[in-house]
Amino acid sequence: MSHADLLNRIPALDGRYDLYGNIHKGLRRTQCLLLSRLGANDFGDAATTEKLIGDLRRLLAMAAAHVRHEDTEIHAALNRRGIATDLLDEQHEDHHAAFRILESRIDAVETAAASDRAEAGRALYLAFAAYVADDFAHMHEEETVTAPLLWQHFSDEELLAIEMRIVSALPPEENMAFTRMMLPAMNPAQRAMMVGGMREGLPPEVFAAVVEFAVRPSLTEADFQALSSSVGLAA
Repeated sequence: MSHADLLNRIPALDGRYDLYGNIHKGLRRTQCLLLSRLGANDFGDAATTEKLIGDLRRLLAMAAAHVRHEDTEIHAALNRRGIATDLLDEQHEDHHAAFRILESRIDAVETAAASDRAEAGRALYLAFAAYVADDFAHMHEEETVTAPLLWQHFSDEELLAIEMRIVSALPPEENMAFTRMMLPAMNPAQRAMMVGGMREGLPPEVFAAVVEFAVRPSLTEADFQALSSSVGLAA
């Protein structure tokens, strides 16, 4: 498929529930920020490199978790309704292979002699750039081909139930991490919908913890105040 075909293949939401939208926004933003940092990093600086590699490992762990969530909930739901997910499953296998390669590139940076660290860093940067390009194409496939299949075969209530099964299966710290990833990438209306839903669905003490440890730290003060005005967060 040509680039022009990809650009033209953008189905309208038409009011349907966007199961992929928020998490993919978060992944795209985080990957772009990390790619930029990798390109600009001085791999001779141990402190900045250690922080960057820690952030990269966290992103890759979350990306791997996201792939598992899609396999166990979204792909399984499609399969139960007779819809094959062979291409997506193959792409997910490619992702797992990429995670292993990237981890080996990270190890190479950490164990390289000082004279070889810049070259190891360059190799990590190029490998991660290739992974990001592949993942962007994969997410585009999901949002332009798989999403319309979901809309055709599932109601919005069923799609929301799939998402809630994913969210409810996450440990609290992982839920917090995904919230911190997604919120800065979302537009104000999406943030208000997500956080407003949390406020309605969570016990007050749990929601307060989400605001303190996930919502507030992930947003600028201006964005937090705008969100607070929309859904009534504690100052």
